[in-house]
Amino acid sequence: MIDTSGHHIVYGDLIDYLTGEVLPDTDDERVRQHLARLLVEDLGYSRHELEPRLVIHSCFNNNRVETRIELVARIHGRRLFILRYGPGSLVTRETAAVAAARILEPDYRIPLAVITNGRDAELLETEHGTVVATGLGCIPSRKEAEQLLNRYAFEPFNDPKRREQALRILNVFDQNVCCLESSCSTSV
Repeated sequence: MIDTSGHHIVYGDLIDYLTGEVLPDTDDERVRQHLARLLVEDLGYSRHELEPRLVIHSCFNNNRVETRIELVARIHGRRLFILRYGPGSLVTRETAAVAAARILEPDYRIPLAVITNGRDAELLETEHGTVVATGLGCIPSRKEAEQLLNRYAFEPFNDPKRREQALRILNVFDQNVCCLESSCSTSV
């Protein structure tokens, strides 16, 4: 039976493509699963090179926020890019994606971020936060990832003020206000 009691339609459960974990079957999760399949089956990544559902926690002014990173591509032990999904406009997600890529890895700034709504995408370099390519075809293939690994620097991003600024950006941009005074039972 389909659960329509909340704002997320839950069709039941599905099996995560990368991990085999049982997850709620929602429209958003179906897009996430499609993206994982795209990276493996079409773009040539192995499953062990993709890290799903990583989180960054932030808390400012008693506002606790969990930032979700749908996928991270790790090539030869280095995180090359994060992939963030969200329905709607891409431009509104650029700042938060760059902030997340700058602080997810404690040892260095992840050089690239991909944002997608499932129909379109942008590839951003995270040093300056600029868009370097657009369209779903901008998601680097595994072969392109090898070349990008040598093109971009994996520089430390350890200035405490800049890290706090990035965390504050995530705290504001990734607030979950979808359920108003109640908690959201399904991740968005």
